[in-house]
Amino acid sequence: MTLEFSLGSGAADREDTACAVVGVYEEGLSPAAAVIDAASGGVIARLGASRDFSGKIGSTLVLHGLAGVAAPRVVLVGLGARGKFDARAYERACGAAGKALKRLPVGSACAWLPELDVPGCDADWRVRACALAIDHACFRYTATLKPSDPEVPRLAKLVLVAGSEVARGLEEARAIARGVAFARELGCLPPNLCTPSHVAAQAKTIADGHAESVTLEVLERADMERLGMGALLAVASGSATPPKLIVLEYRGGAADAKPFALVGKGVTFDTGGMNLKPTGSMEEMKYDMCGAAGVLGAFLSAVEMKLPLNLVCVVPSVENMPDGGGYRPSDVLHTHAGITVEVLNTDAEGRLILCDALSYTCKRFQPQALVDAATLTGACVIALGAHASGLFSADDGLAGALLAAGEASGDRAWRLPLWNEYREQLESAFADIANVGGKSAGAVTAALFLSRFTEGTPWAHLDVAGTAWIPGRKGYATGRPVPLLAEWLIRRSAA
Repeated sequence: MTLEFSLGSGAADREDTACAVVGVYEEGLSPAAAVIDAASGGVIARLGASRDFSGKIGSTLVLHGLAGVAAPRVVLVGLGARGKFDARAYERACGAAGKALKRLPVGSACAWLPELDVPGCDADWRVRACALAIDHACFRYTATLKPSDPEVPRLAKLVLVAGSEVARGLEEARAIARGVAFARELGCLPPNLCTPSHVAAQAKTIADGHAESVTLEVLERADMERLGMGALLAVASGSATPPKLIVLEYRGGAADAKPFALVGKGVTFDTGGMNLKPTGSMEEMKYDMCGAAGVLGAFLSAVEMKLPLNLVCVVPSVENMPDGGGYRPSDVLHTHAGITVEVLNTDAEGRLILCDALSYTCKRFQPQALVDAATLTGACVIALGAHASGLFSADDGLAGALLAAGEASGDRAWRLPLWNEYREQLESAFADIANVGGKSAGAVTAALFLSRFTEGTPWAHLDVAGTAWIPGRKGYATGRPVPLLAEWLIRRSAA
């Protein structure tokens, strides 16, 4: 569930809200904080003078019952140094505000952070970024938990004060927040509930909720056999749960316009197959479908915004389980594209389901651009950590557009090479290509493997293995790369 966003215009000291959120710089007060400070007799200024609240970036302090202020609570948010305040600092401050609000027993709040001046960013961007950051911080997973105490309020409504007309930013925030929440909720579900059939059922909710513009097709095992998807079916061969190939189509553009396409890896649980993963890492492999969750969330966002373009979303969804009927290292698989693949490692399964989905998408839809997202390699996590997704593309224009969308949305990516010198690592004596290229440059060779199945189509690959979820027993799916893909689609529709 996402927060309910609305716009406000009231003064910070007089707004009737359960909680007012204002910013404080290290050197002084924001306009809204100055209004509250004047009404309360200089409380905030005294806190700064005593160093009880310094305004350090991302710090927060909750004040209760300030005289002269209508809101019973005021959250001060540190903005850092005024001269260093930029888009990243703004997003960090808004996220910190969200964390503070999540801890408070309030059902509504009003934030004056969108009034702040952020160099190079207009009011629409400020509203959208603030709404999304606070919504993201307030996310709660509830699907398999007992209900919380209904007597304790939880933040449900957020009013944003921007000081100017920002209808576009608010509508984009609502749509992207829904897409992010969809992806996070799907990603967080345990694998006994989030099966390929469940992923298909969730795709159906999107189609049913937007029947005037969205259609759904779910290909079953027999359909995939008929299409020659030997790689996808091999990964599914060890599981009692049947695979699904989910195809969503949105028609918001001209009837004859080629669509954009999103493809996402949907391995709902990855044991590693015969190359079984070690104890201590396997429990997080429910997140191996976060690429699928991300493209479905981005698709939902685009549909909610009614973007004037055509869009296809294709999700191959399987479980990778060890079984007497499962595929083995040294098997040779026949793919939908007609390329044979030697399996050197059954734990490199994501590229095997994607290769059939990618070639199918290219042949059937002939998209004007295709982006896939996948929790594909641990090598990308080692290279980039949790801050940037790995971006691979031979198309400079597409790569540049995705990088720019990542910067604008705060969901950043970093481009890595697809040089031909790495291709020899995928050579095989027994098939056209091997499914792994050895220990070195694992993220690069994985992307190069996928590139063989998209030739002739402008294509980019996002490796989100480091960004799609927060590791640890209390970690959540993040919803990335929904913001990046949604921003990219917004820009493409505008163009």
